[in-house]
Amino acid sequence: MTEQERGLAGQVRRMADLIDYQEGSVVSRQVMKGEGGNVTLFAFDRGEGLAEHTSPFDALVYVLGGEAEVTLSGVASRLREGDMTLMPANQPHALKAPSRFKMLLIMIKS
Repeated sequence: MTEQERGLAGQVRRMADLIDYQEGSVVSRQVMKGEGGNVTLFAFDRGEGLAEHTSPFDALVYVLGGEAEVTLSGVASRLREGDMTLMPANQPHALKAPSRFKMLLIMIKS
């Protein structure tokens, strides 16, 4: 367990409060990391995004607040607070922020 993970152990916290927006940026904070995968929080400022890429991990995206556009294998979907989507390993995907949004990303080694 990392020092950051130990600092959160046993605490009850609001996930969205663990990360802040930064103007003109995408901010990330790793919450947990292990051999089997990791859990990371993201805060996207309006207009920011992640270019299309692939990952060797299966991933779950859960929107904590705001609105996100997730494109998976060329198909775009709009996600709002409380929505989630699954992204299979090795499938091209991208994220855009039509408005500021925060998300939880859980990546699991296949």
